[in-house]
Amino acid sequence: MKALIYGFYAAALGLLLTGLRELLFGFEENRCSMTYMFEYPEYRRVQLPRRVARQYPAYGLYLYGEGVYAQETRNLKLSGAPVLFLPGNAGSYKQARSLGSVALRKAEGLDGGIHLNVFTVDFNEELVALYGGSLIRQTRFLHESIKVILQLYKDHPDPPSGVVLVGHSMGGVIARALFALPRFNPRLVILILTQASPHLAPVLSLDPFILDFYSSVRRRWIARAEDLRNVTVLSMGGGYRDYQVRSGLTSLTCPEDDPNKMAVVVTAVPRTWVSTDHLSIVWCKELVLATVRAFFDLIDPETGQFTNDTEKMTSILNHHFIRHPGRLPNEQVNTPVSFSGSLEDWSEVNTLRLFYSAPKDTRVQYFLFALSSRRKAYTHFYCRNSKLEMSSWIFGCTLMNGSMCVQAVDLSFSTELLPAYKVLTVKLSELLTVSHLVIDASNTNARQFILECKWQRDESLTIALPVPHVLSFGLTVSEVTINSSRLLHTLQLQHFHQVYQAFIISVSSQCKTPKERLPSVFRLKVPWFREDSFVTAGIPSVTEISGMLHTSRQDNTSSALLELHTAPNCQYKISVRSSFPKVLGQILRFCGPAMPVYVAVALLLALKGQLHSVLRTGRPANVRDAVAKSVQLHKLEPPVLLLHLFLRQGWFQESWSALGLPAVDYLPLTPFGDLSHDVVGPGHDWPRLVSPLLCILGAAVAFWGSAVLSKSLRVLSFLLAPLHRPSVSRHCGTLRLPAQILLILGLTTLGGVTCGALSVTAVFLLHLYRVLRLQMTERSLRHMLNLAPQSMQQNSENGCRANESQRRHNDCNGTLLLSESALQEVRDDLQLHLTVSALLTLPVMLGAPSLIYWSRNFRFSAHLDPDPFWPHTLPLLISSVLVVNCNTLTLYHSKLIRQATVCVLLPLSVAMLTFSTLHLYRVTYFLSAALTLLAASCYL
Repeated sequence: MKALIYGFYAAALGLLLTGLRELLFGFEENRCSMTYMFEYPEYRRVQLPRRVARQYPAYGLYLYGEGVYAQETRNLKLSGAPVLFLPGNAGSYKQARSLGSVALRKAEGLDGGIHLNVFTVDFNEELVALYGGSLIRQTRFLHESIKVILQLYKDHPDPPSGVVLVGHSMGGVIARALFALPRFNPRLVILILTQASPHLAPVLSLDPFILDFYSSVRRRWIARAEDLRNVTVLSMGGGYRDYQVRSGLTSLTCPEDDPNKMAVVVTAVPRTWVSTDHLSIVWCKELVLATVRAFFDLIDPETGQFTNDTEKMTSILNHHFIRHPGRLPNEQVNTPVSFSGSLEDWSEVNTLRLFYSAPKDTRVQYFLFALSSRRKAYTHFYCRNSKLEMSSWIFGCTLMNGSMCVQAVDLSFSTELLPAYKVLTVKLSELLTVSHLVIDASNTNARQFILECKWQRDESLTIALPVPHVLSFGLTVSEVTINSSRLLHTLQLQHFHQVYQAFIISVSSQCKTPKERLPSVFRLKVPWFREDSFVTAGIPSVTEISGMLHTSRQDNTSSALLELHTAPNCQYKISVRSSFPKVLGQILRFCGPAMPVYVAVALLLALKGQLHSVLRTGRPANVRDAVAKSVQLHKLEPPVLLLHLFLRQGWFQESWSALGLPAVDYLPLTPFGDLSHDVVGPGHDWPRLVSPLLCILGAAVAFWGSAVLSKSLRVLSFLLAPLHRPSVSRHCGTLRLPAQILLILGLTTLGGVTCGALSVTAVFLLHLYRVLRLQMTERSLRHMLNLAPQSMQQNSENGCRANESQRRHNDCNGTLLLSESALQEVRDDLQLHLTVSALLTLPVMLGAPSLIYWSRNFRFSAHLDPDPFWPHTLPLLISSVLVVNCNTLTLYHSKLIRQATVCVLLPLSVAMLTFSTLHLYRVTYFLSAALTLLAASCYL
């Protein structure tokens, strides 16, 4: 039986490690180019008003500079366009150097003195993603910093009216929170550009302050949606390499009809097309170049400052981050185009397909396509060009002169830039005033390129391909073979619209004759979110594409698409199979933050099993055996699922709200808006099946974690044993009543004056000392040679129990007769306290961010304000001190253990699953209740 248990938890641990491997390493390698500084970076501190400096002593404002520019701006007389960089969680103000350095190099090649002044804020590297108590403080300091920056331009003839904010991680959330301040002027911010910022919800909700902060910002932006329509916001997610902030959280909770609010994943950004991790999104050269290009295009050349024209701003941002047309964004679209050249430069194409490889020498070349003979048979014209320079290349001729086009309109604004070439699909029904299509294939810079065009009967050949079931484990494969002369095909991956689905899409290509061809480009397109990803493959080749989603489709009305830009006269075989490791990775990506809840549930149920064993036999079960039996899905999941079903009834929802009960937490596998009011619908049933899997994984973490904790304490007790006298009593490490009272008062005062997490850590160490002393006592008794045999245990047991009150405070080297029962008593107490120590580990881990924040700011203030652990953890402190003296004998004779502890721990576990998956800080409240009941059982 023990082998089966170990095998089960080894398999569960294997599943967890498989999912973690896919989450942390199951993505493409880092293809970002490093951004280097050309000169030594300097950070000029900007002097703040005395009031601001005194109110925010830990924060600072700096101006980035290099070389000559740093010397010229030493006196802070500035004339550029202001950009303010905001670091994120534990981020440094020096992360602005990539943006600042590239902006300086870009300005060197421009006329008119147009340049950027890049400022950066020092937030003291605070853990704002884990401790929300400083979010409001950072937002207010940002407001003061913006006013200070604009004041530096007061003597400039064309002073800026606002600044551009670039926020990384939580810095982007702070930027949007500015508009929730009561006296903030929205005109002070021209543009907000965020990088890997979790706008939708916090990654971890370790305290109520961060959730209150998010709720206030969300309510403000919803209430003032019309007033804030002119505020332009661009949010960028890092893709699958960023496992710290999943890209689905970077979407904006704004009206869908607001064109000034854009969200995109970096893999879909033109001329970038790479996935970035949480830190490389700041220095990734491809993305930094796109950002700097956009900023310089936003500058008005007359004033040298950012434009206030929101339409122009939206157009430029779309050009650089959404759809790059391969031409300059400020070019006139409706201006007629005239051509120059001789008749020999023009060639009329009468075939259905054109393939042209430009020679290396300089040449002027135009191709002419007549529309009159193609309108009835074809609906679209597809063309691609491997010359990626920003220029116009496709025109619609409106005036012909023989075999030459004299005047035309530019059609290149609909071009789309792909990793290997730029493409354009023209709809013939929209060209009623055009007689011919003109392709400019001139080779003015002597660079070789390939041009390929094709008439098509529709925009693309769409083929429906149902994906396998998510639990098919790769045994079922959906396949389709494409034999066509087309250049563009689209596969509709039917029923692929949920984030817990994950597939491996294999595309193999074969061609009959080897010839010069453009590479194939495969694009996984998601219609409801800009999270497209691109893969470029040669011909012939076998390419594997990871089919995963960052967001789910709410109404399940559309599916993901696989767009294939293929070579003609080649065969493409596409196969789709489910990948169970990637499914596990997706589950951990979305539900991994809720794992502490399931670990806490497993430990609570283990404690319940131990107390039930004490009640029946007088001895607790071994901690690993108790955790092994904590997988009680039949007791946990039905009540939670039943509550979710009842909440779908209107009368039950009204009654629930009338009682003031908190909203039920759901696993974040479905789209959600407000964390406190999730929508309940039939589509939420399937994600509920993930909860049993998380229960098993949480029990596996608790099982192996308790084993590691037990072994570690055994080693530590062996190392500390020379510092203590050998002990033989189960009461070693306990406290007398006056000491308990003094400790409770001292820890209460310590938590109230400094930091509540400090008191929790102190009481955890106190209890850990009790476990170490029990471990030492167990070792001492185990190595004794004069223990009474087991046959004498029954004779001496009654006497020992009768004198238990006299033995409670005896010295550790008591002279009572020792038998094997004494060793068993110590072992029993040790197993009980090991479980309590494991439970106390969770509040310490959850409170670590606030403790770190307090320690870093201790030189500014000895008191943490606000403190998420105070006074809510006062019951935890009192009960933990009282539990130190607890033993199995007092629990066996307790009058409260049956009525309260054993009967309440299971409802507490169910409540924890119901209300804590999105509110992790509530775990501490439930553990406080459980330990309070345990302490009461030890004394009543």
